[in-house]
Formats: sequence, structure tokens, C-alpha cells
Amino acid sequence: MALQMQAVFRFADHRDLPKLEWHGEYTHFRRVFQNAYEDQQAGRRLLLLADVNNYPIGQIFIQLDSFDDFGRGGKRSYLYSLRVMDAFQRKGIGTALVREAERILTERGFTAVSIAAAKDNPGARRLYERLGYQVITEDAGRWHYTDHEGRTRQVIEPCWILEKSLRGRGLG
Repeated sequence: MALQMQAVFRFADHRDLPKLEWHGEYTHFRRVFQNAYEDQQAGRRLLLLADVNNYPIGQIFIQLDSFDDFGRGGKRSYLYSLRVMDAFQRKGIGTALVREAERILTERGFTAVSIAAAKDNPGARRLYERLGYQVITEDAGRWHYTDHEGRTRQVIEPCWILEKSLRGRGLG
């Protein structure tokens, strides 16, 4: 018997914040999710979810603060925190989330988008390259966050920075 399901793409609301922790797997990011949601409320970013039965099984966050498009007369956004629950991987959800994020950015007048792929995650780099992204540089991937217990956690995750032009991208 085949199980059919339909994922709906939507923006997060406050009721989704506990669900983004995925039953404890990402509890340490509780404050990160809260801060990102507050930025969404302020219009600085979007939390795009793939939802099945009112549960976020995938996500991608979209930075809306415009970055200079390397002097090319446009504005560039940054995508990050793409993840899909293990049970739903390899079903096109990650691809669909990236494409939906690109569609939203194109509608908002963005001309380019970048995303990072951890060097220890070659599958992510392959996905982004398949979607038309090209490596433009590498980054040491040093960042920090405050976890759910108030501790500052340092992260070192060397990565590739990939970029894609959204110019000429149709909305259909």
C-alpha cells in the first residue's frame, strides 16, 4: 500500500516554534527560532515551512535584509537553515523549498540569492548546484548562538558559499 501525503508551503506562525524543535532534536535552537520568528514579524526574514498535517517537516529561512548584489544594481538575499525530517528526505521537499523561496524572492524584486553548504555535507552542495547555484567562495563558518539554557555555543562549520542569479526567472 502506498501512502499519499501533500506538503503545503507556508510561513511559520508562533504556534510552530515548539514544533520546529522536532521532538527535542533541535531544542538547543529554541532561541534561534524565536529570534528568527521575531525578525519575520519585523519584515527582516521569512521562515518558510513544508507542512504536513499542521506539522513542519521541512524548513528554509530567508534573509530579507538586502545585501548589495556585488555592484550589479540589484539586491541579493541569503537562504539558510534548510532541513527536512529524515523520514521525508529524498522526496523533493528540499528542492521544492528552495524553489519556493526563490519564487518569493523574485516576486519581491531580489536579483540574486546565496546559500551555504557545509564542506562535510557534499549532498547539500550537489543539490544547490543541480538547482543552478555556483560556488563563489568559501567561508570558515564561524558563528555562535545562545541555546535554550542560556549558554553561548560556538560553531565552526567550514562551508562553500554558492550563488544564483534570479534575473530573468519567470514566475510561472
